[in-house]
Amino acid sequence: MKVKKYISDSMPEAMNEVRKDLGSDAVILQSKEIKQKGFLGLFQKKKIEVIAAKDPDLIKDAKNEPTHRKTDTVPINPVVKEEVDSNLAILQEIRSLKEVIKLETADNELNIPVDYKLAYHQLIDQEVNPKLADEIIQHTVRLLASKKEEVTQHEIKAEVKRVIAEKYRDKESEGINGKHKIVQFVGPTGVGKTTTIAKVAAKLMLKKQKKVAFITTDTYRIAAIEQLKIYARILNIPVEVAYNVDDYKQAIQKLSNYDVILVDTAGRNFRNPVYIKQLKELMGNVDHIATYLVLSLTAKPKDLQDIFIQFEEIPLKEIIFTKLDETSQYGSILNISLMNNIGIAYMTNGQDVPDDLVQPTAASISEWIMENGK
Repeated sequence: MKVKKYISDSMPEAMNEVRKDLGSDAVILQSKEIKQKGFLGLFQKKKIEVIAAKDPDLIKDAKNEPTHRKTDTVPINPVVKEEVDSNLAILQEIRSLKEVIKLETADNELNIPVDYKLAYHQLIDQEVNPKLADEIIQHTVRLLASKKEEVTQHEIKAEVKRVIAEKYRDKESEGINGKHKIVQFVGPTGVGKTTTIAKVAAKLMLKKQKKVAFITTDTYRIAAIEQLKIYARILNIPVEVAYNVDDYKQAIQKLSNYDVILVDTAGRNFRNPVYIKQLKELMGNVDHIATYLVLSLTAKPKDLQDIFIQFEEIPLKEIIFTKLDETSQYGSILNISLMNNIGIAYMTNGQDVPDDLVQPTAASISEWIMENGK
């Protein structure tokens, strides 16, 4: 389906342009009076804006349709089913087209072709950073323009998903697989670090056959220590409590016979620089350590970026996102990963240990953003 906008001095003049460009079968989708600024922003002139469309397939179908049909009831055959499916697809395309027209009137300043604005706003609704969303759409426009002149909304969405997947593909993660002896989990309070650690531990034990141990440095909350001890009893693995740097090093030495040591750090106010300093001191002179930043997908995109910048002082291996099941907006996955060049190790989507732990792929991330958000 081809959609074009025309701006003329009068309606007859606009209609002549439409007929000349799209032919007599074109359909007028919208027309309205607008004002254009003249010289130096003065002397506004009244113009007519017309949005017209033409779908060659619809015209072809209409011309080939027989003028008489039997009214007798007949069983549905594959040919009829194919026609019904085609009509449903056309109806969906018309609905999408109506949304595009609404968007065209709302944001004329966007430098995006009208057919692509629906996909752009899907990204924005998913809280993808506007600059990143524009980059994705512009890339999509270039790819589709090199293949064909006219595209459907279905084709645009499919291409946007491919672009998202391609941009993320080189950041796909192997997850936590035992390559690092010490794995530290950091992040703000309330994101679910302790439960996430238990899920990772169970995964390493059941699927990788690794000997796993716990250390907790979260001595600010008695409940946090007790929670980790409960998980340790369930999984039948040791847990050590470290109140300072010396305790931490002694705990590592004590657990040196284990394949992987998972470290639960205190969840504190991430804006407090003292907290970050304490974490850096804790990691000092410790070899074979990988640090994962745990973030909640329910947090605001700006807060997530601020958190990442604060923790960036600590060498971060990858990100773990929690509470996938508590939101329908997934743009922050792309924002954090692509804008900071870092991979996503896991996503958690519930409280069950060890089941609710998902290892995202480029395809699944693009699917969440372009489909699940609808």
